[in-house]
Amino acid sequence: MFLGTYEPKLDEKGRLILPAKYREELAAGLVLTRGQERCLYAFPMREFERLHAQLREAPVTSKQARDYLRVFLSGATDEVPDKQGRVTIPAPLRQYAGLDRDLAVIGAGSRVEIWDAVAWADYLSIQETAYSETAEEVIPGLF
Repeated sequence: MFLGTYEPKLDEKGRLILPAKYREELAAGLVLTRGQERCLYAFPMREFERLHAQLREAPVTSKQARDYLRVFLSGATDEVPDKQGRVTIPAPLRQYAGLDRDLAVIGAGSRVEIWDAVAWADYLSIQETAYSETAEEVIPGLF
């Protein structure tokens, strides 16, 4: 499970050094793709395969499902970290997420999210109020 927030920097070659706590789970390979809210998702290969199997169950007759699959999969790229735990983030994905140098890499359970550091701070600032006001009905049985 991926937890926590880290603040690595993107190097001049567009590479991200994965947080040490994530490296073992991602060492065999990962898939980077467009996330929602203009971040990137990084899935361990097994998790991406499981998710893809679920997505394939959506009816091809559903325009919403087709649209989602196109955006999600067309930006996907598989990567294997090098010996230093670095992965290259392709230019189109860096552009999509507005990644420059300063990043926020967050654990989101079954995936890692890669954000521009300023975009993450802005998002978190807005969402913290909603988080503190989350009612039991939103997530039944949580509290």
